Amino acid sequence: MKRYLYALRYLVSIHLLGLLFFAAFRLVLFLQGYDYLAGENLSVLTRAEAFARGLWLDNVVACYIMILPLTVVSVCALMGYYGKALFKGVNIFFSIFYVLAFAISAADIPYFAYFFKHINASIFNWFGYAGTTLGLMFGEFSYIVAFVLFLALSFLFVYLARLLRQRTCLDIHRVSAEKFHWGNELLTLLASIVLIGGCMFGIRGRVGYNPIKVSAAYYCNNTFLNQLGVSPSFNLLRSSLEASKSENREIDLMDDHEAIAQVRREFHITDSLPDVSPIARRVENPGEPTRQNVVLIFMESMSAELMGHFGNPWQLTPFLDTIATKSLCFNRFFSAGTHTNHAIHSTLYSYPALMKRNSMKGAVIPFFAGLPTILQDNGYSTLFFMTHESQYDNMNGYLRTNGFDRIFAQEDYPKEKVVNSFGVQDDFLYQYALPVLTQTAREGKPFFAALLSISNHPPYVIPKDFKARNNTDELRIVEFADHALEQFITQASREEWFDNTIFVFVGDHGKIVGTPRSDMPLSFNHVPLLIYAPSTIEPRQIDDLGGQTDIAPTLLGLLHIDYTNNGFGVDLLREKRPAVVFTSDDAIGCVNDSLFYIYKPKENQEWLLAQEKGIEKSGDIDNREARQSLRDYSFSILQTAQYLMSNSLTGKYIGYQPR
Repeated sequence: MKRYLYALRYLVSIHLLGLLFFAAFRLVLFLQGYDYLAGENLSVLTRAEAFARGLWLDNVVACYIMILPLTVVSVCALMGYYGKALFKGVNIFFSIFYVLAFAISAADIPYFAYFFKHINASIFNWFGYAGTTLGLMFGEFSYIVAFVLFLALSFLFVYLARLLRQRTCLDIHRVSAEKFHWGNELLTLLASIVLIGGCMFGIRGRVGYNPIKVSAAYYCNNTFLNQLGVSPSFNLLRSSLEASKSENREIDLMDDHEAIAQVRREFHITDSLPDVSPIARRVENPGEPTRQNVVLIFMESMSAELMGHFGNPWQLTPFLDTIATKSLCFNRFFSAGTHTNHAIHSTLYSYPALMKRNSMKGAVIPFFAGLPTILQDNGYSTLFFMTHESQYDNMNGYLRTNGFDRIFAQEDYPKEKVVNSFGVQDDFLYQYALPVLTQTAREGKPFFAALLSISNHPPYVIPKDFKARNNTDELRIVEFADHALEQFITQASREEWFDNTIFVFVGDHGKIVGTPRSDMPLSFNHVPLLIYAPSTIEPRQIDDLGGQTDIAPTLLGLLHIDYTNNGFGVDLLREKRPAVVFTSDDAIGCVNDSLFYIYKPKENQEWLLAQEKGIEKSGDIDNREARQSLRDYSFSILQTAQYLMSNSLTGKYIGYQPR
C-alpha cells in the first residue's frame, strides 16, 4: 500500500504544480491588464475572486491531463507494477501536455492584450499564413516576451516534474515488494475508483444540471476581471468544439457586400457610421427622456394562438386577453426563432436568429450594443431574472458582458423552490423579483429588468392547489403561467414605481397549436407583444408587421432616448416594415402583409403560401416576383447579420471593449 501512496503523492504533486504554473500565467495577464481596473472601486477580495474562479477552470484542464495517467497508474498498482518505465512514461506524458497548455497560456497574453478576448478556435485560420504568423510573433516585442516566459516556465516545470519522478521512484524502490493481500488490494481498488471518479467530476466542473462553461468565470461587473478567470486552454478547447458543430457553420445565402447594400436600401440608410458598422445609424427621438422603468417579460412558448384575443376558444389566458385591450397590442408580431436564446439575443440586441446557431453559447463571448447597454449608458440599473442555473446557455457570461449589472438565477433561490431541471416556477420568480425591483427603485435610478419565465416548457409542473379550467397539462400550464403574470402585475400595482413603469409582455417563441399547415408552422413564430403602461400609454390595436428585433427601437422611442442603432430593428410606432424575417432550426421564413415565404437551405427547397393575421394557408402560390422579393429581403438581412457578427462589428464602435 505504501508504494501506491507514493505513486499518488507524485500524481497529486504534478497536479498542484500544474495549477501553480497556470496561476503564474494568470498573474502576468493580471499585471498586463491592470490599467483596466483604473478608477474601479473594487476590493482585494473582489479582485482575488478572479484568481479563485481561474483555479476552478484551470482544474478542469488539469483533470483532463490527469485522467489517463491516473487510470494507468491505478491499473498498474492493482497488478503490483511500479517500475521506473511506468513513471518515466507518465512523466513524459505530463511534460508534453502541460508544456502544450503553457504554450496556449503564453500565446494568450499578447493575444488578449490585442483582442481583449482569450485565444480561441479562430487561431486555426492563421495556419494557412505560417510565414506571416511567425513574422508577427518574432517581430513584435510582446510576443517575444511571452515566448521567453513560456520557455522559462516550461523548462522549470519539466525540471521539477523530473525531480518528483526521481524522488518517487527512489521512495518506491526503498519499499520492499509487498505480498499479495486482499485487504490492500481492495483499498487500492476503492481508492482508485474514488480518485478516477473525482477526476471525472473535475472535468465536468460542477454539481449542477449543466457542466461547467466559460460563464463560470463571470461574477462581477468588470469585464477584465470576468475574463481573467477564464482558462485559455479551456477556452480554446470549448471554442473548437463549438466551431465544429453543424449549427455554428456560417450560412452562405448571398454575397456579403450585395447583402449589406440591400439592407442599407431596405432600412433607408444613407449616412451610416463607418466607425461602427455599415448599417449603424443615429436615431434622434424627440422630447426629453421620460426616465421610466422598463420591465420586459419573456413568456415561455407563448404562441399568439394560445390567447383568446387571437381567437383561441379555450379560455387559457384571461389576464393577457384583458391586458391586450389596455396596451399597445401588436397583432402581427413574430419571434426571431424557435428557441429562448434566439428571443433574448434578438429582443435585447436587435439581431436576427441565424438558424440553429446559439449566439450566446460560444466560448468566445461576443460584444453587442443594444437595449441593456444603451439604457445602462443613460443611467439605468439593469437586471436579469431567470428561473434556472445562470450557466444555462452561457447566459451569465453573455448577459454580464453585454449590459446587465446584476443576474438573478437558481443559485440565488431556496433549494426547496426548485421544481425541475429548469429551476423555479414562474410565480416564485415574480415573487422574488418584486422586492428586488422595489429596492432598486429606492436607489433613485430608473431600472430595466428582464424576466425569463419557464413554466410553459416541458416537463410541466402545475401546483396541486391551482384550479384550471382545462384537463390536459399542456393547457393547464398555460393557465398557470397567465395566472402567475396576473399575480405579479396585481402586486406590482401597489408599489410606488408602478405608475412610472412600462411593462412589456412578449412570447419568446410559440409552439404548435392545432394542425400544422406548412413545414414551418407559423404558430411557432406568431407571438404576442403587449406594451402596457396604464398611466402613460393609450391602448391601441396595431396591425402593422413587427418582430423581436423591433422591440428595443420601439421602447427607446417611447423613452425618448437618442441612440446609435447598430441592429436590424425599427421603431414600430414611427416606421412600417415591408416584411419580417425569422428562422427555425433548418428553415428561413419571411412574411409580408399577405404572403409567407419558406426556404430550406440544406434541401434548397422553397414555398410561397398565403397567410392572414399570422395564420398560413395550405397550397403553394405561383408568384415569382413576390417569391424573389421575400427571398432577397430575408437572405440579405441574415447574411449581413452574419457578416457583422463574424467581423466583430456588433458593438458600440469598431474595437469596442465593455468595461
